[in-house]
Amino acid sequence: MMPARQASQSEAMKKKKRSQGDLVVQILGFALLCSLMVDAAIAIRFPDPVSPRSNDAPSNRPLKTAVFALGCFWRSEAVFGCLNGVVRTSAVYAGGSKPNPEFRSLGDHAEAVQIEYDPKLINFRQLLDVFWSSHDSRQVFGQGPDVGQQYRSIIFTNGTEEARLASLSKEREQTRSRSSIVTTQIQQLGAFYPAEPEHQKFELKRNPFLLQLIGNMPEEELERSSLAAKLNGYAAELCPSKTQADIDLKIGGILKKGWPLLRDV
Repeated sequence: MMPARQASQSEAMKKKKRSQGDLVVQILGFALLCSLMVDAAIAIRFPDPVSPRSNDAPSNRPLKTAVFALGCFWRSEAVFGCLNGVVRTSAVYAGGSKPNPEFRSLGDHAEAVQIEYDPKLINFRQLLDVFWSSHDSRQVFGQGPDVGQQYRSIIFTNGTEEARLASLSKEREQTRSRSSIVTTQIQQLGAFYPAEPEHQKFELKRNPFLLQLIGNMPEEELERSSLAAKLNGYAAELCPSKTQADIDLKIGGILKKGWPLLRDV
């Protein structure tokens, strides 16, 4: 029979070993948890590059270009981005003679939006309707609180048919009210220049959550992305109400699944 003292020492040794074993398990479990948390953080904050988005236009799709000036190009770009058939949008400087204008040195240019669109899905006449409904064409050299010739209203046309459609639409707009004059200019599209990166997809860039949700695209990809163009309009709450609601639902579904990337809307 084992002496009481020896039995007590043996029991103490067993408890110590169990305690050490429990500590090892706890350490390993904590290390695994940290690893999972780091992986999750990386997946959310710094996602791997993704393949081209399914709704980005193939390079061989025949697209047309329209350019409009209707006030600050931050809002103008967002207005057109959500339209079905619009593939890409860009903030540009147009309508002036100064070569290579910059935001602090525009010369006689206006802030404008370049729209690349699929003529099978949307036409120039429909873009004109959006143009007229999205700004006050009777305000002289400005829009709302933005005052100056860089905010003037201009339809840029490419060819005689677009010039005809633009003139007819301006006449219709004038008949809505004779109490004031429509100030919109109609100009043949000439050289135009891309605005600086900080002006591109401005409304979208104000929403880090949406940028993260689409994979934190590099600047060049962001500027060319159809998905970014749509979300730019969504971020500004300028999409048609049904489109806004559809995007809300899609984002909500993605969050429930655990933060996969948003690839199309």
